[in-house]
Amino acid sequence: MIRVGLVGARGYVGQEMVKLLSRHSQLELAWMSSQSNVGQLVSELIPGAPVGLKFIESSPQVVAGAGADVIVLALPNNISAAYVDALGDQLLVDLSADYRFDDSWTYGLPELNRQTLAGTKRISNPGCYATAMQLGLAPVLGQLQGLAHCFGVSGYSGAGTKPSPKNDPQQLADNLMPYSLAGHIHENEVSRQLRHRIRFMPHVAAWFRGISMTIATTFKMPVTADDLLDRFAVAYKNEPLVTVQRDAPHVRDAAGSVGASIGGFTVHGNGQDAAWVVTLDNLLKGAASQALQNINLSLGIDELEGVQ
Repeated sequence: MIRVGLVGARGYVGQEMVKLLSRHSQLELAWMSSQSNVGQLVSELIPGAPVGLKFIESSPQVVAGAGADVIVLALPNNISAAYVDALGDQLLVDLSADYRFDDSWTYGLPELNRQTLAGTKRISNPGCYATAMQLGLAPVLGQLQGLAHCFGVSGYSGAGTKPSPKNDPQQLADNLMPYSLAGHIHENEVSRQLRHRIRFMPHVAAWFRGISMTIATTFKMPVTADDLLDRFAVAYKNEPLVTVQRDAPHVRDAAGSVGASIGGFTVHGNGQDAAWVVTLDNLLKGAASQALQNINLSLGIDELEGVQ
């Protein structure tokens, strides 16, 4: 079995990683680190964790000596570097934004750059919003005129477990909370990856998990809704985790899904202004299950092993 270590993964994404690894035929969870629960049984906090597994100290030195073939870094931004410096040639998957702009790391969005992932040892996992935007724009790149506008709404699990207004159900009740409306890191991330400038307007809502992303664009030449449906269907016909549909997908159906849904293609009367919707689960396709796809591809394992 291939040993996997999780750093800083006690939160929602860590819980999903534990579930996914528990059903993988070739990977096993070797250890999890924690700053505040060292020595405590992981199963007491995360149901389904291996029996007897305890949290280890989360310092880079301890993690480096813990022994693992694959290490997933599920840390806040601007922290991963100390761990990367301390670790050797293990396969590293970083869930933060720290290496998404570093060309020495492989950007891990399998549907768009699967061929670059085989054998790579440093993978930067895309952001959840960024995954939705890129899957929603890639099939029509080169046909767009001007900015692509992306209006995103996430469930409050996307704000993590550290208390804040963005994950407080009382403050979110009957509410929609906008934030970082200019210069959000995902705006820069997607513009860089697609080589097409986008504007991103994130919001958080009162549901727990799932993202709804509405994309509005202008095309160079007139299109129809059927044209767009066909283009996306062709682009993703061999992608089992991307569903293309005529109707707009609902965010409630994305919860618990390891894939993404794209639909609701609508074209203005002039034939050039269009909009459509992408949904996915921010904890799975936006984080944990996509990380597992990337690990599988790097190691030469079937991409969907443990994912579905």
